[in-house]
Amino acid sequence: MNQTILATAYPTLMKDFNVTTSTVQWLTTGFMLVNGILIPVSAWLSSRVNTKWLYIGAMMIFELGTVMSYTAPNFSFLLAGRLVQAVGVGVTMPLLQTIMLSIFPPEKRGASMGLAGMVIGLAPAIGPTLSGWVVDNATWRDLFGMIVPIVAVVIVASFWFMKPVIETHKSKIDILSLIVSTIGFGSLLYGFSTVGDNGWGSVSVLSFLAIGVIFIGLFVWRQLTMETPFLELHVFASKEYTIAALLSSIVNMAMIGVEMILPMYLQTVRGDSAFQSGLTLLAGALMMGIMSPFTGRLFDLFGAKKLATGGMFLLTLGTIPFAFLTKDTPTLYIVVMYAIRMFGISMVMMPTTTSGMNALPARLMGHGTAVNNTARQIASSIVTAVMVSVLTNVTVDALPGKSLLKSAPLDYKNQAINATLSGYKAAFAIAIIFCVIGLWLSFFLKSKQQVTNNGGAK
Repeated sequence: MNQTILATAYPTLMKDFNVTTSTVQWLTTGFMLVNGILIPVSAWLSSRVNTKWLYIGAMMIFELGTVMSYTAPNFSFLLAGRLVQAVGVGVTMPLLQTIMLSIFPPEKRGASMGLAGMVIGLAPAIGPTLSGWVVDNATWRDLFGMIVPIVAVVIVASFWFMKPVIETHKSKIDILSLIVSTIGFGSLLYGFSTVGDNGWGSVSVLSFLAIGVIFIGLFVWRQLTMETPFLELHVFASKEYTIAALLSSIVNMAMIGVEMILPMYLQTVRGDSAFQSGLTLLAGALMMGIMSPFTGRLFDLFGAKKLATGGMFLLTLGTIPFAFLTKDTPTLYIVVMYAIRMFGISMVMMPTTTSGMNALPARLMGHGTAVNNTARQIASSIVTAVMVSVLTNVTVDALPGKSLLKSAPLDYKNQAINATLSGYKAAFAIAIIFCVIGLWLSFFLKSKQQVTNNGGAK
């Protein structure tokens, strides 16, 4: 929930801190980037540190970041708080999946991951609605203030309810791999994120993108040549795992990207309040939560291919109308289309993740989870930056000249709204492209896996 809780608060934060769309989106992009960087570390930590104390330590870090965000005197401090939060989340999220995959046999993982999916899917989807209600009735600080006591209770309860369930052993972390991956993914994302302000032809943008690609290449080369890699990329030797990881990333990109852009459209173009914009997303959020346990059980019965193909078809079908939004598009129409999207996502996200994990032997389960989550978070942070940059650039290019503001202010207002709409349509078009790619990939999944003796599948 914390990942998306600021979605409908962005216009308020932009006004309070006097920052642009390209700047404010770092509260989500930066959060997901740090997630992506820390997730590989979590694979090493979960094999090195007692599960119970690893979880408690991560939640304490998350609590520190939440308090920092709640008390932030300026935007920089708020962003720092969000990044500290992300450190805790970067450990606990993959830890959840590793534990679930470790304690359940392959034939029961669909149902168990479906329950996990209800939490992982429902909470982020509810975030924008809750955010809107809080911003309209209190302040943006209360978005963090209400989380502080909840996390405190969770930390205290963890001393009694958390148990060490993953076998640990002594191993060294490869610091060089961590540094290279941080520079690579950080530079790539920073390059995408500054496109909105500097344009695609900017020397700084192209430089950061180039640095990112070079260092990511070095990171991949190092992992493939190390005896004990920081991140076990050999999991991609499994075709089923690779397709599942790509689909999982695409679905998360489709969910996070639209969750960020849609509330901004509702508030800036239609003039909805933060709560109204969040409420528009609620039906889809509930759809995601209700369906996840059912899709998990269906996966155990039928496998991932049928679910993923049907889900990607619904996701694509529900996303296309957003590229044709106007300032007068009926709210009910948006609610229904968004709900269809989330229904499709619930059919794809956890079933494909479980399918990919089942294709790996038990010894690679932790690394498989880390690689999958890393790819998903990095891809989501990049697509968020890209969608915002496309939105900003298309809008700026379509804006009328400033001279019209004095000579014909009403015409200027109408043309400015149309320019903004063009930006949102272009951003949603990016989401459609990814949905179509995901639909094509879903046809390559296996219909039903046969579980092998070593915990993998064939």
